[in-house]
Amino acid sequence: MQDSATTGPIGKAGADDAGAGKRKRPGWDNLSYTTRVTAAFAFIAAMTALVAIGVVSFVWEQHFQTYTRENMVSTAESVAKDIAANYEKSGTFDAQTLAPARYMVNVTPSIGMRVVDNTVPANSEQSVVFDSTLVENGEDAAGGVSLVPKHAKPEQMVTVPIEVKSPDNEMTQAVGSVSVWVLGSDTLLRSTDEEFRNKSYQAMFFAAAMAILLASCIGFLFARNLVGPINRMTKTAKAIKEGDLSARTDLHGEDEIARLGETFDEMADSVEKDRELERRLTTDVAHELRTPLMAIQSTVEAMVDGVFEADPEHLETVNSEVQRLSRLVDSLLKLSRLENRANPMKEEVVDVGQLISGIIATHDAFVTDSGLTLEYQADEGVRVLGDADMIRQATANFISNAVRYTPEGGHITVQVKRGDLMASIAVRDTGIGLSPEECKMVFSRFWRADAGRNRESGGLGIGLAVVKEIVDRHGGWVQVEGRKDEGACFTIHIPLYDEGRTPKARQQKPKQAKVPKVAKGKEKQRPKGHR
Repeated sequence: MQDSATTGPIGKAGADDAGAGKRKRPGWDNLSYTTRVTAAFAFIAAMTALVAIGVVSFVWEQHFQTYTRENMVSTAESVAKDIAANYEKSGTFDAQTLAPARYMVNVTPSIGMRVVDNTVPANSEQSVVFDSTLVENGEDAAGGVSLVPKHAKPEQMVTVPIEVKSPDNEMTQAVGSVSVWVLGSDTLLRSTDEEFRNKSYQAMFFAAAMAILLASCIGFLFARNLVGPINRMTKTAKAIKEGDLSARTDLHGEDEIARLGETFDEMADSVEKDRELERRLTTDVAHELRTPLMAIQSTVEAMVDGVFEADPEHLETVNSEVQRLSRLVDSLLKLSRLENRANPMKEEVVDVGQLISGIIATHDAFVTDSGLTLEYQADEGVRVLGDADMIRQATANFISNAVRYTPEGGHITVQVKRGDLMASIAVRDTGIGLSPEECKMVFSRFWRADAGRNRESGGLGIGLAVVKEIVDRHGGWVQVEGRKDEGACFTIHIPLYDEGRTPKARQQKPKQAKVPKVAKGKEKQRPKGHR
C-alpha cells in the first residue's frame, strides 16, 4: 500500500501554502480592533438613520397627506362659500358668480377645479358650469376634453357643496358643488408639497451619510485612544519576554485600562524581584555548595597526599561538611515537595495549645542558652484540622528565626488564640525587626533579611517560604508585622476545626506536653535558623 504521508520539501511547501491560505482568509476576527470598533460605530449610526427615516416616512404617509387634504378641503370650502355669496345675488352661475373659481385656479395653477350646477340634470353637459382642465374649447362645457379624474377616490379629489339660503325660508340648499384635485397626482399633494417631501428625504439621507461618517471618525478616534494603552502593554510584554525585565507601561489613571496597566507593572515588578531572588539563590547555593565541597576536597587530598592522617579529627571535618550539604539539599527538596504537593497532608484534629506547648518544651534550653527569655500563652480548646508535624515545623521555624535575630537579653512571646473562625499562632520578638518593604518580601523564596549575611549568620531564605506553603495547604494565611530595631511578630492563621467535618485521616488524640518553666541560662553560640 502506498504511504499517504508526504515528506520532504514538497510536503513542507504544501503545508506552508495551506497555512498561508488559512492566514489570509478574510473575516471579522482578522480585522484590527480599531477597524472593528469603527465599523461598529458606523453600523450603529446607519441603523439609527434607517430607523429615523422609517419613522419619518410613516409619519409622512399617515399625517402629511392628511394635512395636505385638509388644505384642499379648506381651498374648496373657501371657493364654494364665495360662489354661494355671488349666487345669492345673481341667482345663476354666470361669469361673475364663478369668478372666485377662476381666481383660485390662477393663484394655484397646480390644482384642477370644476363647478357643477345641481339645478340641471346631473349627466347633462349643462351641469358642468366651470372646468379649469377643459381643453380645446376653453371653458365651454359644450365640447372639449376634461382632465377631471374618472371615478376619483376620496384621496384623489375633494368635493364641497355650494349651499345658499332659500328665498322663502331660512333653510339652505345645495345648488352646486366645487371639486378640487391636484394635476398629475394620484394624491392631493401639489408639486410644491412633493418637492418639499423629496427635499426632506434628500436632507435625511444626507444627514444619515454625515452621521455615519461622523460616527466612523468618532469610533476611529475612540478605538485609537482605547488601543493605545493596550499596544503599550503589548510592547512591554514583548520586551519582558525578550529579557528586558525593566520595561514598564507607565500607565496611570482611574479607568479600567489604566488600572490594568498598573497591575501589569506590579506584576512586572514582582517578576523582576523574583528573578533577582533567583540570581541571589544561584549565588547563595553556589557559595553554600562551594565552601563545603572545597573543604572536603582539600581535606581528602591532604589525606591522600599524606599531609593529613586519616584520623577521627579530619574525618569529623569531612563529616560535618557532608552534613551541611545534606541539610541544604534536604531544605530545597522539602520546599519543592510542598510546592508540588508531592506528599499528601495528614488531616487530624490537633489541639494547637498542647502541640505548641511541646515545641516550647523542646526549645526552652535553646532559647535560654541564647540569652533570651521565653513566654508562652495559650487559650483553652483551640483545635484545628491539619497535619500536626507541618504545624510544628512552621512554628519551630518562627521560634528559630526569633532566636537568631533577637539580641541577647531580648524576649520572645508565643501566643495561641482562638478567634471566631480562625486559630492563630503568634511568635513575637524584640529583635532587629523588619522594614515595611522587608515585610512584603519576607515570605518570598530564597530571600534573606540581609543579602550580605554569610551562611553562619543567615540561612538560604527557605524557612519562611516553607512556612507559607504549609499554611497555604491548611487553608490559612501568614501575617507579619514589625518595625526596624523594635522587633517583629509572625502570626499563622488556620481555620478552626468544624465539628461537622469528617477528617480524611483517622482522628487521633492530641499529644500531651508539659509547659516548661522559663529560666535564664548561660551564654552559648546560637544554632542556625531559617530566615
